[in-house]
Amino acid sequence: MNGPFCLVVNPAAGRGRSRRALADATAALDAAAVSYHVRESSSLDHARELAARAAGHGHVVVAVGGDGTAGALAGVAASEGAGYGIIPAGNGNDFARVLGIPFEAAAAARALATGQQREVDLIAVRAGDQAEVIVAGSVYAGVPSVAGEIANQTRWLRGPAVYPVSALRALASWTPASFHIEFTGDGPAGIQDFAGYAVVVANSAYFGAGMKVAPTAELDDGLLDVLGMRHAPRLAFLRVLMRVRSGTHLGLPQISHDRGREVTITVDRDLPAAADGDTLPGGAPLPAGTPLRIRALPAALRVFVPAS
Repeated sequence: MNGPFCLVVNPAAGRGRSRRALADATAALDAAAVSYHVRESSSLDHARELAARAAGHGHVVVAVGGDGTAGALAGVAASEGAGYGIIPAGNGNDFARVLGIPFEAAAAARALATGQQREVDLIAVRAGDQAEVIVAGSVYAGVPSVAGEIANQTRWLRGPAVYPVSALRALASWTPASFHIEFTGDGPAGIQDFAGYAVVVANSAYFGAGMKVAPTAELDDGLLDVLGMRHAPRLAFLRVLMRVRSGTHLGLPQISHDRGREVTITVDRDLPAAADGDTLPGGAPLPAGTPLRIRALPAALRVFVPAS
């Protein structure tokens, strides 16, 4: 048996879904006679503080929320050398998806009690002169980051459907942007410049509630998959969006795909920069020409997953 666990709850996740998930998860932990504590956060920064405090006491940090909470607390657990788990309760739950963690809260809690630990990579990202933060799934700028802001502000639509609808709204108002990508570090070196719609730097295959944006990405290979979505008529980009769901977009001429350990991105106009469903510090928006520095953190996190 593992534990003790500290369940850090984002009460706003999934518009209240986290509270319902918490009740189911704690019932399952009680049935398994597992020791745990519950801490409710008032903000993402507060959630990080709670997680750091729990890690300092030797507890396993458990994120109860969506991908933003999951990514933020994964970074805290990695920094503090703590074990980590997820009770998925957001709209996307993409980090849980790629780890094979059940979306049903009681089943996810049982994975904490009876599962196994897996070492996975994370991502460190710094926007301009802001402090570096650690995230889990992907970092992106362009249509996906604009769509993410729209999704987070949308109140009339609930659940995973908010992401494709928001992507269409972002595409409708999109104006051209030029991206500069520079690969550095131990991986392949090189520079790319192109006009287009987006850059996505991925540790995980999924973002946006199951869109397989980086189908070749692996959580434990020490590499980042870097995708560029180059300029094309809007109808051609719609074709990209339709094929991202299944991960069959990599063969399209509008998509570039590279891999590396460190990458720096700049854009020629102000654009939001985001990671794991939330806008980054200093990225609301990222001012034109400001570097977004991203690097892989190999084997940074020990996460509880269902026993194989």
